Amino acid sequence: MQDVKPPAEPGFGAALVCCAGVLAIIITSVFALELELHIALIVALVWAAANAVRLGYRYRDAKQLMNDGIAAAIGAIYIFMLIGVVIAALIESGTISGVVYYALFVVDPNWFLPACLLLCSFMSLATGTSWGTVGTAGVVLVGLGGILGLPLPIVAGSVISGAVFGDKMSPLSDTTILAATSAGTEIDKHIRAMFYTTGPALLIVLGIFTVLGFNYADATLSLEEIDALQTPLAEQFSTNPIVFLPLVVILAMSFRRIAAEPSILAGTATAVILAIFVQEREVADVFRSLQYGFTSDTGVESVDSLLNRGGLQSMMWTLSLALIALALGGILNGAGFLRVLMRGLIQRIRTATQLVASTIATCVVANMSMGENYLAVIFGAEVYKETYRERKLRPEMLSRCVEEGATLSAALIPWTTTGAFFSASLGVSTVEYAPWVLLFSINAVLSIGLAAMNKGVLRVDETGAAARPG
Repeated sequence: MQDVKPPAEPGFGAALVCCAGVLAIIITSVFALELELHIALIVALVWAAANAVRLGYRYRDAKQLMNDGIAAAIGAIYIFMLIGVVIAALIESGTISGVVYYALFVVDPNWFLPACLLLCSFMSLATGTSWGTVGTAGVVLVGLGGILGLPLPIVAGSVISGAVFGDKMSPLSDTTILAATSAGTEIDKHIRAMFYTTGPALLIVLGIFTVLGFNYADATLSLEEIDALQTPLAEQFSTNPIVFLPLVVILAMSFRRIAAEPSILAGTATAVILAIFVQEREVADVFRSLQYGFTSDTGVESVDSLLNRGGLQSMMWTLSLALIALALGGILNGAGFLRVLMRGLIQRIRTATQLVASTIATCVVANMSMGENYLAVIFGAEVYKETYRERKLRPEMLSRCVEEGATLSAALIPWTTTGAFFSASLGVSTVEYAPWVLLFSINAVLSIGLAAMNKGVLRVDETGAAARPG
């Protein structure tokens, strides 16, 4: 990675014009002209590059900024490709159909939504990864919810709310560690700070999904309907409990803090072996599924929609979207447009409430601009660190607000790596599930509201020690 020396820092007006132009291009292209999101992002990328050239950047320098933006998220790109492969492998091995087959015996639609929330919360809390949770348990839960007749966007919202809560609160999570480190605080202090807002937010979200679940009481399946769903699954796959082994392998390796890539590869290898020797699938057919996805034609629409997915190629649309967004973020961040814009806004902040709201909003905009919540976490912490210090607010207050903006909003933006990944994995568009990822909106409202009431505001006293929360 080469260092690019900025020829000049943009003024506040130039930064505002560039960033506002990017958002205007995306919004107009997608909602007014109904263009593909890829094309909208390419046009926005050209606009941002042109603004960088106006500052004095040469073409090769602007290209290097784009490369740097992509390089910062290279780990996420690897996981993108692997998740498509492992989903296909889990279908080939009968793992996903086995989970659904046995779950139909015991699942209660009334409690399904809160159960999704709690299960995904626990899984992400234990493993420290919302991506792993959504890409494994989430795929199964959304498929099962569709079979039960529940609206898929609501099920996806419950799954994602739980997954990002666990990720946000886990001491094993990379975003948790990154937020604490970037803000200059300890991980345990950061997590305790989040309990003031994220803990109550989860309880409220749990109550809402419980009420929503009981609105679907008539979705309870009869014995005949359950049998009609289980029969095509049992005819196509062996339901021997050994089919759960790939999930056990992935979870066990995640619990031991083994990196995501080898964990997913181990689960995929296990699934391929089961597909060949337990499901008696042809080797060529199994590897064809890893490339293009599994094909099911049982004649039962809900079963086929559950099984017709996965494969490396299924992630390419999403991956190409993320690459363009990351390149765009590389220019906006590297050329200083975002930093200058935020600096100008910070000078207008007067109260703790405004500071909390501004921090959350800044991280949301950073996600929209840079396409990667890791970059948004670092950017938000760097931009506001001095301001929080001047206002005598503890660094864990900053890390909390950064997570509330960056970590929670990433799933709601179609072109971020997280939003694109979740949508591709679950088969539900970001626009459809975004209103149901209730943890973000409720957490943000609670955080700003508590600051307005001077509650949960973490300050330092005159000696520099931590004071009691306001």
